[in-house]
Amino acid sequence: MLKLSLDALQILDAIDRRGSFAAAGKALHKVPSTISYTVSKLEEDLGVQLFDRVGPRAHLTPAGEALLEEGRHLLRAARELEMRVRRVASGWEAELTVAVDSMFVPALLAEDVRAFNAVAEQTRTRLISESLSGTWEALLDRRADLLVGAAGEGPSGGGYVVEPMGVVRFVFAVAPSHPLAAAPEPLGREQLAAHCAIAVADSARRLLPRTVGLLMGQETVTVPDMVSKFRLQCAGLGFGFLPEPYVQRAVAQGRLVIKQVEEPKPDETFWLAWRTGEEGAALRWWRERMQRPAVLAGWWPTMEGWLG
Repeated sequence: MLKLSLDALQILDAIDRRGSFAAAGKALHKVPSTISYTVSKLEEDLGVQLFDRVGPRAHLTPAGEALLEEGRHLLRAARELEMRVRRVASGWEAELTVAVDSMFVPALLAEDVRAFNAVAEQTRTRLISESLSGTWEALLDRRADLLVGAAGEGPSGGGYVVEPMGVVRFVFAVAPSHPLAAAPEPLGREQLAAHCAIAVADSARRLLPRTVGLLMGQETVTVPDMVSKFRLQCAGLGFGFLPEPYVQRAVAQGRLVIKQVEEPKPDETFWLAWRTGEEGAALRWWRERMQRPAVLAGWWPTMEGWLG
């Protein structure tokens, strides 16, 4: 008899991600006794200990780590099978994940989600935020089905289709209180090296992370998204390149100063992307929605609410 089940693997995965049996139970909507029994029964059947239990915390043993590493492949395959079956039956995906580059905020898609829910047939929508190479990696690793506003060129090797959403100009900006605000222009490498840069972290887990505008050995504060970068630069904590639409109101209000640099950042193209050969009804709806003229340009006025 097969000792492993998808339900047991899902419980192991939840315990590892949440850190305890109790937290896993809440995430899976199961009582703690069910979680404990499933793990104990699996350990008994396999003849190995899967978790070290220290107080309320639970940590995988080496045997547990090996089991879960392979088990997650099975869980992913099972989810994909479920989605394929439902897609064949109805034409609509069971779930569609849209990855939005951290230049923007997923809440910008609120009206799009509302419109989608009015026509979708039981498709769950998941919005996630990724940065730089991590946005493309999410598509290639099947953590996302559609990229919206993906920055820069995608990785080599193909397997996906891209369409430009727009081109954004970047400017170098600092707070009026920052020492560089009064420095003669154009600013060179030596001037920049003496000060702290604010950078957005690349969320890539496997692909080579991108670094934008940083010098070797540069003192850096790393943040998860462009909105945080903007706010820290307005606070005078560092310098860096920002999208020109981000800074227009801040410059008019005297919160930021644009400076000329010897090595400006080229304009950046932002892309809509999806995997080749995938034609589910939900993906098609979202793709057509995001292909409307001036979607990207229409986001900038809304973004001002998050920029403060």
